[in-house]
Amino acid sequence: MKKYLAILLASIITMFTIGCTQTNEEKVTVKVNEVTHSIFYAPFYIAIEGGFFEKEGITIELTNGGGSDASMTALLSGGCEIALLGPETGIYTYLGNPNDMPLIIGQLTKRDGSFLMAREPDENFTWSKLSKKEIVAGRRGGSPAMSLEYALNKNNLFNGENVTLNFDVQFNLTAAAFVGGTGDYVTMFEPVASEYQREGKAFIVASVGEESGEIPFTCFMAKESYLKSNLSTVTKFAKAMYNAIDFIEKNTVEDVAKVLINAFPATSLESVKDSLISYKKIDAWQKDLIMSESAFTKLQDVMENAGELNERVPFDKLVDTSIFEMVYEDII
Repeated sequence: MKKYLAILLASIITMFTIGCTQTNEEKVTVKVNEVTHSIFYAPFYIAIEGGFFEKEGITIELTNGGGSDASMTALLSGGCEIALLGPETGIYTYLGNPNDMPLIIGQLTKRDGSFLMAREPDENFTWSKLSKKEIVAGRRGGSPAMSLEYALNKNNLFNGENVTLNFDVQFNLTAAAFVGGTGDYVTMFEPVASEYQREGKAFIVASVGEESGEIPFTCFMAKESYLKSNLSTVTKFAKAMYNAIDFIEKNTVEDVAKVLINAFPATSLESVKDSLISYKKIDAWQKDLIMSESAFTKLQDVMENAGELNERVPFDKLVDTSIFEMVYEDII
């Protein structure tokens, strides 16, 4: 499959270089389902709001899954053509042996983007302070919960022994549950973390991603059938994403925030800027959008650590970043 895609993609890129301009081609709508709406995925929203998809002749029809399991269901059922979700869901799906396999085509984030939130400010926070505490962790088996558990284990904290992880609250309801009185700590993504801190509802004490280290956290996935039939569209999708990342790299936080806020109209500009600074600080984004085999292995290590993986999945059976690789090589 990867060799097949690479051959066809080479032909597509060649056509682009000899004068086949995007403006002469029919515009295409791509249905994308996102796991949640967070500034953690800033490059994707910049590609939308900054006109990079539009320049490639693509209109994004965006829906929200409210969790990786729901986003994968949308992808499998045809509710979307590309899903932005946790790669662990791809592993679970592969082990279920679907007829039309969803493949990881690009990696957007390379570490957990959630922040550990406390009820009071704590400038001297250490992970040992979580001993005997309850943390609202999200859905069992999801990337946020597993990377949190990995970070806790690094600090000799183990669920059911000296810390309690609450997996009972749906991913998109954890912040509200915490404010309602559940747990001693909770993890939140941006911009919710900065908004809650600004309002005095919860306070950032640590970055889970900094503590857990680099782990493939969010990726783009598409079914094999879609990739075979829409190589040109996915190529343009990849090009728009690289241009969006380049925009973030070359512009100030303030200028990026002014574009990004269009995707977060209910969020203050200050919180958008704070969120961007937080994610730049922890080096959250995979700038070449390509998942490596070593990163994929680390992901499965984290899943095994959480007791959520009984069988390893071969890298080349689930990951096919050939389209993104060839576009990246062409751009640089």
